[in-house]
Amino acid sequence: MAERAGVALTGSERLPELVGLALRENRKRAHLLVSTVLGKHVPQRPAVVHGAGLELGRRVRDLLASLPEESADRAVVLGYAETATGLGHSVADGLDAPYLHSTRRPVPGLTPVGGFEEEHSHATSHLLLPADPGLLAGDGPLVLVDDEFSTGTTVLNTIRELHANHPREHYVVVALVDLRGPADRRRLADTAAELGIRLDLVALADGGVELPADVLDRAERLIAEAGPAPEPPAAPAAPLVRVDLDWPAGLPDGGRHGFTREHRARLEAALPGLAEQLAAAVEPGDSDGRVLVLGFEELMYAPLRLADALAERLPGGTDRVHYSTTTRSPVLAVDDPGYAIRTRLAFPAHDDPADDSSRERYAYNVAPGADPARRFGTVVLVVDDTADTPALHEGERALLGQLRRVTDRVVLAVLPSHRPSAPAGPAAPARPLYGPEFSSYRADEVAWLLKDLTGVDLEAPTEEREEAVQSGGAHYAESLPVEYQPSPEYQELFHQALRVSARRIALAVGTVAETLLRERGPGLVLASLARAGTPVGILIRRWLAAGHGLDAPHYAVSIVRGRGIDPAALRYLDAHHRAADVVFVDGWTGKGAITRELAEALAGTGFDPDLAVLADPGRCVRTFGTRDDFLIPSACLNSTVSGLVSRTVLRSDLIGPDDFHGAKHYTELAGADVSGAFLDTVADHFADVRAEALAAVDRFLAPEHAEERAPDWAGWAAVERISTEYGIDSVNLVKPGVGETTRVMLRRVPWRVLARRGAGADLDHVRLLAAQRGVPVEEVDDLPYSCVGLIHPRYTRGATGASGTAVLTKES
Repeated sequence: MAERAGVALTGSERLPELVGLALRENRKRAHLLVSTVLGKHVPQRPAVVHGAGLELGRRVRDLLASLPEESADRAVVLGYAETATGLGHSVADGLDAPYLHSTRRPVPGLTPVGGFEEEHSHATSHLLLPADPGLLAGDGPLVLVDDEFSTGTTVLNTIRELHANHPREHYVVVALVDLRGPADRRRLADTAAELGIRLDLVALADGGVELPADVLDRAERLIAEAGPAPEPPAAPAAPLVRVDLDWPAGLPDGGRHGFTREHRARLEAALPGLAEQLAAAVEPGDSDGRVLVLGFEELMYAPLRLADALAERLPGGTDRVHYSTTTRSPVLAVDDPGYAIRTRLAFPAHDDPADDSSRERYAYNVAPGADPARRFGTVVLVVDDTADTPALHEGERALLGQLRRVTDRVVLAVLPSHRPSAPAGPAAPARPLYGPEFSSYRADEVAWLLKDLTGVDLEAPTEEREEAVQSGGAHYAESLPVEYQPSPEYQELFHQALRVSARRIALAVGTVAETLLRERGPGLVLASLARAGTPVGILIRRWLAAGHGLDAPHYAVSIVRGRGIDPAALRYLDAHHRAADVVFVDGWTGKGAITRELAEALAGTGFDPDLAVLADPGRCVRTFGTRDDFLIPSACLNSTVSGLVSRTVLRSDLIGPDDFHGAKHYTELAGADVSGAFLDTVADHFADVRAEALAAVDRFLAPEHAEERAPDWAGWAAVERISTEYGIDSVNLVKPGVGETTRVMLRRVPWRVLARRGAGADLDHVRLLAAQRGVPVEEVDDLPYSCVGLIHPRYTRGATGASGTAVLTKES
């Protein structure tokens, strides 16, 4: 830059440690300051990136503490998109203050409370879209954060805009580097005097940029000489793995709509578990290569914190794990050690941007270029669900395709984009659905907190769905499997199993119902997890009505692994009942993934996360009817034993921020419906087992048996062992227990079934399904479950034959 373009930095000694120089492909401003601690263009250790923001936040806190009648507790931090969204959030962490960042993404239903322009940028319009407009209406200090402070124009535009609507006495401008000239300093001081405000500035280093008079012409010549950025060399596509992070429900993925102190506490609590999930996806073997966590434009902070937590989780992670993000900024790449931007990947925008959908996006210094030591063995791409579109996956230039050519493994983690209600007031509240218009259950048996998607085409062949889910192309809740239609032989197995197990189920229902009644009181509100939990909730309700004359409200709500519980359903329950009275109900536990999902989703909400189930073979809940792994016949079928309702669906183009999760009503299957027969058969045994259930609860709740109720998560440990023994990368492909194994057979692409040696009639239907699909059943010893279903760990439809049966190869 100094030799060819005549651009140089001057100033404090620390300045060269914080920034380098590159050339923009932008006639408005030729040079680009490339921060080494921002995590945007230059991959950096996440602790360094977060640490720079924390240091600035602490400096602001010290400044405010030194001023009379000023308090950091009243401060609000505002960061600038796209570059400083993560930096601003980190400053807010150091200051322990609420946070908001500007955005270039309009959100339907949200009216901006402000906006301003950034004249030198390639994308100028900034919007302010707080979920709570009061966030910017306070009278405490407003802290504005940008990566660099060069002219002050953007800051002045912001202050004038905000001050006109919500005047305050004190503004603090924060940047990594302060490069203003004398005229810019005077202009800022004059504006502060004009508005009658105090305006302070905090930076890690200061200095200036020396530019020759013909810098724009020089830059244009250099860019022309360099030509287009070289394409990465042809290479086989690296594996793509999708990881469904257990992101806490309702927790914003960043500060686009505001991030409070409560949000900060929830994120800190969740990070260790999220890092554990990422680590399992990053290191299925003994890899020790460098890892890059790559964020997406404005989504900087969540990937940064995930990278920092991952670095603590991986062996040698402090040096191995790096972090950066994609960007809109077009910058010249020159693969020379003396230049800040060595390599460039250019790809189409994949978040359907409203302002410039045709514009390219870029990822810098991700490809290794000529230096193999700069290669990343794994790239973890973190995007929000708005950006998880076909443009991310499909085509030669798609970002995922290019990443797979420059690394050995790509992990895709998709976070739920926070979608708050409009500040002007929420849309008309979603209302429950009732039978017989929705489902074959009576209207008094259950209120479905779901959106009716009956007219939407959502079904896809099992093998097609499996390939999409395992390849990272889709989340399992974005489509529905084709409903399995049982053969006459299989239907007879269902009825036989029901006759054999009905009394046992009734006893489990009574044990759970009486336990809940004694521990929670008569004001119980049942919330079953749709759809498998719904018949269980109805049975518990019937028990309470028959034995105690109680008319317990019962709702069916959706929970989606990796996406959390339906927030609109929670809002409905909270508005109509005491949160403490709501009990969440399901049929059984497998390894405990939904139990964990529920606990994360309900943290800090006032709802009790203690899940009640009939069977707890996973040993992960404290309220259960039994811990035996036995067949609950409702697991044998799909909608025809669950009120003719499909699995729940969560897709951003169908489910708005105020909508319940969706589902379909399969009225065409009414001729095969056994939902009522299942309920009636079990309920017919209630009187016979009542005394036994009451005695069981007496023992269950006795103080000397308290330890027996405590979860020990033995099921999860068994799943991890099986996953290792069978060489399966993801525990999500291991489905333990009779119920979960049955689901694998009906909805997924099964690989094999592990059956406990000597298991009897409980597995007859599993053996029949396995024979129909060509799936081997292996009898094994020391299995804590009656059986375990293994989903096929291959990523393509070549894993099955034309009939849908498994194809066994030497590799499998």
